[in-house]
Amino acid sequence: MSIDKILIVDDESLVRNFLAETLRRKNLDVFTAENGEKAIVMLKEMTFDLVITDMRMQEVSGIDVLRKVKELSPSTLVVVVTGFGTIENAVEAMRLGAFNYLIKPFSPETIETVIEKAKDHLSLIAENHYLKQQLKNGAPAAPKVAGESPAIKQILDDVTRIAKSNASIFIHGESGTGKEVIAQAIHFNSLRANKPFIKVNCAAIPDTLVESEFFGHEKGAFTGANAKKLGRFELANGGTLLLDEVTEIPILLQAKLLRAIQEQEFERVGGTKPVKVDVRIIATSNRDMKEAIEQKKLREDLYYRLNVVPIHLPPLRERSMDILPLAEYFLEKTCHENHKELKLLSEGSKQKLLNYSWPGNARELANIIERAVVMNHSNVITEDNLYINDAGLGSETKTTKQQTKGLYPVGTHLKELEKNLIIETLHSQKK
Repeated sequence: MSIDKILIVDDESLVRNFLAETLRRKNLDVFTAENGEKAIVMLKEMTFDLVITDMRMQEVSGIDVLRKVKELSPSTLVVVVTGFGTIENAVEAMRLGAFNYLIKPFSPETIETVIEKAKDHLSLIAENHYLKQQLKNGAPAAPKVAGESPAIKQILDDVTRIAKSNASIFIHGESGTGKEVIAQAIHFNSLRANKPFIKVNCAAIPDTLVESEFFGHEKGAFTGANAKKLGRFELANGGTLLLDEVTEIPILLQAKLLRAIQEQEFERVGGTKPVKVDVRIIATSNRDMKEAIEQKKLREDLYYRLNVVPIHLPPLRERSMDILPLAEYFLEKTCHENHKELKLLSEGSKQKLLNYSWPGNARELANIIERAVVMNHSNVITEDNLYINDAGLGSETKTTKQQTKGLYPVGTHLKELEKNLIIETLHSQKK
């Protein structure tokens, strides 16, 4: 599921214009509002996939905008923008339902990372909804795992065997190889298939909120805790809890996590009564586990508790037999989602896909196929429709990279970007 329509709300024109320009360069449909009042009017008239709002604005604040978004369009994701000195505002916004936050000054790279996380989040929600509908309609529950390679066939055999057990599973593989898809296949082939499948993106939760996200909190546990909140463990009760990128969990919290997994019991933040749950754990990581343990990123005892049944998912470059089946699967899926007639891959496009090394794995392949479907009006996708370049960055053409190179270098801070925007404006006025 893609993010196409974005609303930016900020009373500082330089920040607003910088965010808008960065996102428009990614071919996104961007709308802007110079204050909270105008944003709320726009929210009543249109539906957005994502709202990025500054926290500190006069009259109508970012919190007010967040509340209105959740009232009018609960599925819309909200990212809040704040400064280092007001980080507590972002924490409060996350508790009220914000998806993520940006801290000034931020770079184009940081913005793009947040957008990618938002895309992944929406895709998982859509996939879960689809699978639940399949279950409801009596169709096969497991998501389709496309591939013809011996490695994938062996993994699917393993999934069939281990799904019915309650053993913890650790899925290891590079980013974009499909670890979440395998985790879903395990859940929807298990005896827990009609129970919740809850994912925790461990890398996306601020350290200050991790404990509350996992275990929930009682009313009054801390400032802003105005009501009891259930954590991911309770939400997954009876089903499966996916700990995505588990090495990103703060090391100090891992002891409590280990106890909760072993005992199937924990206390909410601010609580004293134990909460019993029945949860199957699946963990994933793209890190080297030995290195993560040596660097104190992961407790060794927690790793062994999670790694009861290990599954290694090889990168796409090591299983070339899966490239075309995956491409065909993504092609059919994307055409269906975008209400287009099924397109075909030309022989030239197939060869181009096979000749590429796929550093971004299946996720990169999915993005390239989606772009080809959306941008191509004919019924055949040719090699010219596949935006793959020699540098291995399939999401951008060489022309686009040449046009943007040097204008906003990755890592540039907000002050420098403001200066660049001012200079550009002055130059355009002289012309």
